[in-house]
Amino acid sequence: MRACVQRVSQAQVLVGDEICGKIGRGLVVLLGVAAGDTADDGRQLAEKIAGLRIFDDEQGKMNLAVSDVGGAMLVVSQFTLLGDCRKGRRPSFVAAAGPEQAETLYQTFVAAAAERGIPVATGKFRQHMSVSLTNDGPVTLLLDSRREF
Repeated sequence: MRACVQRVSQAQVLVGDEICGKIGRGLVVLLGVAAGDTADDGRQLAEKIAGLRIFDDEQGKMNLAVSDVGGAMLVVSQFTLLGDCRKGRRPSFVAAAGPEQAETLYQTFVAAAAERGIPVATGKFRQHMSVSLTNDGPVTLLLDSRREF
């Protein structure tokens, strides 16, 4: 499971003209599910992201987690995080999980984040979405449940 995590001052996701998820201060998590991922991957990655100390404390040091600052998460499915661009010019998505497995594990991740007391908004799985955000910092981190990078 891969995640691109961005610290934001605000973010929202639209499907068509409808806002389906919106947060103020917090984290946008673009989440890709790989073939072979399990529910444990989703729970562990949610715990890791929820605990990331990437918000500034009183001294301006990254020392606080999203829950410490009363923040939220906007979680958006993004299978293209599993795209392999090493060969040719067209990405290969063979490493991405199939839609049924991916949706189940995406929901596992969302539930695990919410269980930590973090308000969670989402996009809509398998829909064309428009995500807008204001990256705060900017702070952007890449995580992989298999620690491939």
